[in-house]
Amino acid sequence: MTTADLALRRLTPEIAAFPLAIGCWAIGGPTVNAGSPIGWGTIDDGRALDGLRTAVEYGANFFDTADVFGHGHSERLLGRLLNEVDRESLFIASKAGWVRGSAPHPYAGPRLRHQFEQSVENLGVEYLDVYFLHTLDFGEDDVHLHTVINQMQALRETGYIKAIGMRGPHPLASDRRDAADIRSSRFAKIFRLLRPDILWARFNPLSPPPVVEGEDLFSFTARHGVSLLLTEPLAQGLLTGKYDPERPPVFGAGDHRRHKRWFTNPALSIIADGLKPLRERFGHSGRDLTRVALRYSLQQADHTAVVVGFSEPTQIKQNLECIGKPLTAEEIAFVDSVYRGLRRNLQRSGENYLVEVPA
Repeated sequence: MTTADLALRRLTPEIAAFPLAIGCWAIGGPTVNAGSPIGWGTIDDGRALDGLRTAVEYGANFFDTADVFGHGHSERLLGRLLNEVDRESLFIASKAGWVRGSAPHPYAGPRLRHQFEQSVENLGVEYLDVYFLHTLDFGEDDVHLHTVINQMQALRETGYIKAIGMRGPHPLASDRRDAADIRSSRFAKIFRLLRPDILWARFNPLSPPPVVEGEDLFSFTARHGVSLLLTEPLAQGLLTGKYDPERPPVFGAGDHRRHKRWFTNPALSIIADGLKPLRERFGHSGRDLTRVALRYSLQQADHTAVVVGFSEPTQIKQNLECIGKPLTAEEIAFVDSVYRGLRRNLQRSGENYLVEVPA
């Protein structure tokens, strides 16, 4: 192990987290929600559970799941781990907002409370350390927004959750010049009403950097005393160089990647070419590229944790063993330049890689 320099990070007064958090999306397996694939590949539950155990052995103490990950399957697997360890030694986060059930909307009426109760039952716990709003869709004219805010704050006040979590600004596909400003303004409005303790947001060089009202998300959260979870630091494996542009991967039903343009050619070719400067400087293996991507995210700010997903123990081991020593300021600048060039080349290709491939 080479994780000794990764000190715990204080995300809230009660949460001191190992900076590499464990994402449990993939271990939910193939999933379809509202007619769309939103899961991953087929999962071996035994290997997934061994991966969770391995993460604990390596010092990880923050686990991130959601009700929609395998429609409870991810939560139940994590619950099996919690039966084996001291619950108080780990921090557990889950999310709600995608599963509608028989309600007219995932946030309608008591739906949020019902989903919370189902999540804690799946996990076998009495409380959650963080409960996230998985989406910021509160219905037409945000009709359910204030109901949700009241329910979240009540859960925190009564101790059923220790911290309120909220999805950060997300780069949605749009050709409108003012779309980003509209999303940023709406996000800021909801942020001020909800008063979350933690945000989660995608952060990798394939997506535009998150911005709120003209301010980068790191500065925005630091200024408001809110911590940040960075997700998809490896861009779902694309930054590790594991995919061959000449043999684009084929994903099964229920796997969201089957409709992602990032996994098609020429996107894979652009990404492979864009990673060449990193290979030349830091090493050619997937392990070397993984270290660079994780260190790049980890060193963005001290009030963040970085969420890394997995489907089996070997991925946990690689992510936690390869981390190595921190990048120097000059290396960070170099990596940032390479990543910005990669994103620019994707944008110049004429394709919008944030848009899904038609079924």
